[in-house]
Formats: sequence, C-alpha cells, structure tokens
Amino acid sequence: MTVSMPKVFFADVREAYTELAERLGLEGPVETEQVLPVSTYTRGAVGYRIYLDMSEGGSLRTAAGLRTPDIWFTVGIEKLAIAAGVVDKRGTVSYSARNLKQMKKSLVGQRAFVEPLHPLLCDDPESAVRLLRRAGAREWSLRPEE
Repeated sequence: MTVSMPKVFFADVREAYTELAERLGLEGPVETEQVLPVSTYTRGAVGYRIYLDMSEGGSLRTAAGLRTPDIWFTVGIEKLAIAAGVVDKRGTVSYSARNLKQMKKSLVGQRAFVEPLHPLLCDDPESAVRLLRRAGAREWSLRPEE
C-alpha cells in the first residue's frame, strides 16, 4: 500500500501546528492542492504558508507573509529568521522531504521559527515591513494596473 504524501503532509501540518495556532491566535489550516500541497495559517494581515514540493527529491518550505493595503510581502522563514536575529547563519533549517521522517523533521524545525517571528510581524506594521524588506521579501503589488 502506498502512502499519499499530500494526505500525510496535511495531517502532519495539522498535528504540528494545532497547539501553536491556538497560542498565536492563527486561523486555519486552509489546505489546497492546486499546484503543490499548501497549508496556510493566518491572523489578520499575517500569514504562514507551508508547502510540499515533491520535485527533485522533495522539499518542505514555510513562507511568512504580510498584507498591507498596497503590497503582499512573502519570504522564506529562514531568511526572515536571519534578518530578525533569531538565527545567526544559513543552514540551520532543514528542508528535506525525501521521506516521511525527513518531512516531519523539516516541518517541526521550521515551525520553531514561527513563534519568535510572529510578534515581529504582528505588533507594528511599519517595523514588520522594514524587517521583511531586510530579509529580501518578494513584494507583490495589490493595486490594479492602470
């Protein structure tokens, strides 16, 4: 019997995030499989997307995002943790999802950065935007093209 990685992924994300989501007041998960399996948690303008990419051996990634009236910012959790001083250097986060054990290890490791970063994204929007830009966040315009 084969295991459906997306099905296991969603179950593992729910297990890993239930307590943290309650503590931080996050809503979710919203689970989608349009291109990749993605599980999203949000609180107001702040969101976290956990996604599984099974191409090239498999990887699990967590991205943090912030929606302002004009821009949607998004950046990988490790880059954000480095910019915030939560982590000293690259390479402290596991991304591997080659098998179920590695996927769970990556999920739990990346989740550990959400709690210390969350207040930095929620408490002061201007400081959050500066932090996201320092981290090299992508900026997506929310204004319609004229």
